[in-house]
Amino acid sequence: MKKIAFLTTLLLSTGGFAMDKENTLYMDLDYGRVVIEMMPEVAPKHVARIKELTRKGFYDGVKFHRVIPGFMAQTGDPTGTGMGGSGQKLNAEFNDVSHQRGVVSMARAMDPNSADSQFFICFDDASFLDKQYTVWGRVTSGMEYVDMIKKGEPPVNPDIIVKMQVASDVKE
Repeated sequence: MKKIAFLTTLLLSTGGFAMDKENTLYMDLDYGRVVIEMMPEVAPKHVARIKELTRKGFYDGVKFHRVIPGFMAQTGDPTGTGMGGSGQKLNAEFNDVSHQRGVVSMARAMDPNSADSQFFICFDDASFLDKQYTVWGRVTSGMEYVDMIKKGEPPVNPDIIVKMQVASDVKE
């Protein structure tokens, strides 16, 4: 009976599809857990790098340093200034996924091939960014917690990623 209840919960929480845990991130905020479905089929190198950094604990404790209402919440800079990163730039993998509410995309400088570790989550339609930034994921649950992230550039007393994990690494 326990097994049936678990499977029912899993199906309901994933829209009826079994979750690919190797390509799912759990991003824990003070408000709750955000689940991000990664898209290796459209941005394989970005997904691989995000997973690598996540598994090293790179994102744990990192601030949301730029949060613009109606636009996006940006994080991934260990310095918290918006100027830092992991030190490894990625070539762009622009794709056809539109920047809509819940989409997760890489931040970058003017050079299209300058994405590193910073990423942002769209609060709303930001399709003007399409094919200029690499989309690598989408929030599948917990968007209400993303909406709660303190706003500002930078926010006063910014929120942090408490812990980020690849779902397949989590023992449940």
